Amino acid sequence: MNKDMKMNIREAQPGDLNSIRRLLEENQLPIEDVTDALLDDFLVAVGPDLVGVVGLERFESHALLRSLVVARDDRSRGLGQELIKKMERTARAKGVASLWLLTTTAKVFFQNAGYTTVPRDETPAVVQGSREFAELCPASAVCMCKHL
Repeated sequence: MNKDMKMNIREAQPGDLNSIRRLLEENQLPIEDVTDALLDDFLVAVGPDLVGVVGLERFESHALLRSLVVARDDRSRGLGQELIKKMERTARAKGVASLWLLTTTAKVFFQNAGYTTVPRDETPAVVQGSREFAELCPASAVCMCKHL
C-alpha cells in the first residue's frame, strides 16, 4: 500500500465482519467471540482495504480494549496509535472511566500509549468475567490499564 495514502478510521459495519475476523486470525488474535453484535463498539481503518481494527467491550464504567491489529504492510506509520486515540475518545463519550487490556506481544506499544501494567486479579470482576479475559487470552498475557 502507498505509504502516503490516507486511512479513514470509521465505525465497523456488519459487512466488515469477515475482513475483521481474517485480519485478527492472520495475527493470532482471538476471533471466537467476534460477532456482528460485538462490532457495535469496533473501529476499522480502511483505505481502500480494511487494514486495521480495534474493539471495545463495555462493562458498566469499565471496558476491555481488544482486538487491536494493523496489517503487517501498514505498520510503523502510527495507525495503531491513531486507532487507540480514537477509541479512547469514543470510550470516554460512552461513559467509560477505565480501559483494560491483555497482551502477549505489545506491552511496550501500550506503555507508550499511557497504559500501565497491573496484576490480573486487580481487574474489575465484570471485566474478568468476559470471554476474552476468562477463556480466550492465555494466563501468560500481561494485564494493563488506563484511566480516562
